[in-house]
Amino acid sequence: MSMDVTFLGTGAAYPSPTRGASATVVRFEGECWLFDCGEGTQTQFMKSHLKAGRITKIFITHLHGDHFFGLPGLLCTISLQSSPATNKPPVEIYGPLGLRSFLWRTMELSHSQLLFPYVVHELVPTLDQCPDEERKEQSFVDRDEVSPEKLQGNTICLDPVEDSYTLVDNEQFVMKAFRLFHRIPSFGFLVEEKPRAGRLNVQKLKELGVQPGPLYGQLKDGSTIVLENGTTISPSDVLENPLPGRKICILGDCSGVVGGGAAMLCHEADLLVHEATLDDTQADKAKEHGHSTPKMAAEFAKLCKAKKLVLSHFSQRYKPATQIGEGDVDVMELKRQAELVLDGQEVVLAEDFMTIDIPIKKQR
Repeated sequence: MSMDVTFLGTGAAYPSPTRGASATVVRFEGECWLFDCGEGTQTQFMKSHLKAGRITKIFITHLHGDHFFGLPGLLCTISLQSSPATNKPPVEIYGPLGLRSFLWRTMELSHSQLLFPYVVHELVPTLDQCPDEERKEQSFVDRDEVSPEKLQGNTICLDPVEDSYTLVDNEQFVMKAFRLFHRIPSFGFLVEEKPRAGRLNVQKLKELGVQPGPLYGQLKDGSTIVLENGTTISPSDVLENPLPGRKICILGDCSGVVGGGAAMLCHEADLLVHEATLDDTQADKAKEHGHSTPKMAAEFAKLCKAKKLVLSHFSQRYKPATQIGEGDVDVMELKRQAELVLDGQEVVLAEDFMTIDIPIKKQR
C-alpha cells in the first residue's frame, strides 16, 4: 500500500508568493487526510497533483488563522465541484474546542450550503498548554447557537493514562493527538499504520497439501482452516512475522511539548514534521512567541529517535539563496543548525508541493 506526505503550505503567519500557509496532506489507499488549512489552501490544491474532493478527514492543530482560515473556503469549493450524493459519508474535521462554533457561524453568516455533510470533533485542551494570560482570553467557548442537527460531532478529552487523545482506531490505522505548548492550545497528530499480516510460506503450504486458492486468503485474513483429511492449520503455522506499520507525526506550532505523550507516540517515527519558524540565533524570540528553532526541533527528533526529520513553517525572512534580499537569511541555515544536533543525520526542509514517500517496512 502506497503512503506519502505532500506539503501544500510551508510558510508561517501568512501565504506569500513563494510559500503557502500551513497545509499538509497524508495519502494512502485513496484516502486523503489534510492537516491544517491556512488561507489559500484551496488554490494550493489546484496547483498540485492532489484532488481536494478526495479529502475524507481534516485535522486542525490550533486556532491561529494561518492554520485554519482556509477551511470554510476549501469546504465551499469542494461543494461547488461536487454532485449531490445522499449517501456520501461526512467529512470528519478534528480540532481544538471552538472550531465547531467557528465553522457553524461562518457557514451561517455567509449562507453557505454544502452538498456533502461534515462533522466537527473537538479536542478539549488542558490548562497547561498555553501561558496563563492567553488562557484567560481562551477561557470562553461560545456554543449556544450551534445546531446539533446540523453539526454533530464528539467532544474528546485527554486520556490521562495514555496522555493522548484517540481520534481514529480502525482495522488499518490508529490516529492520536498529543499536547503541545504554544500561545494558544496546540496539538500534534500521530498517524500509525497497524502491523500487517506477514507473507504466506507457500512451500510449507504445499507440503501440508494446501493448493493455491480461497484457503490461502482465509489464512492470510487470520482464519484457521480444516482440510478434508482433518488437518487443522492455523495462520501462525504458515504466516511469517507480521510486517510493522509505518508512523507519521505532524506537530502544530509549539515551543515544547506538554506531558510525556508526545515523545512516546513519536518514538521511532518514520517521518516527523516539526516547525522551525526562526533560526537558532532567534531562540529567545521564538520561545516568546511559542515557536521552535531548528535546534529545538532536532532535539525532540533525537529524543524520539525519529528516522527522518522534516522542518516546516518557516518565517518569510528565510529564502533560497537565489531569492535573498535585504534582511533575508538563507533557508539552508535552518537545515545546517538542525543537522548539527543530529550528528549529521540528514534533515529535510519542506517546500510547497514537495512529496515524500513512506515505503513499506520490511520484516524484522
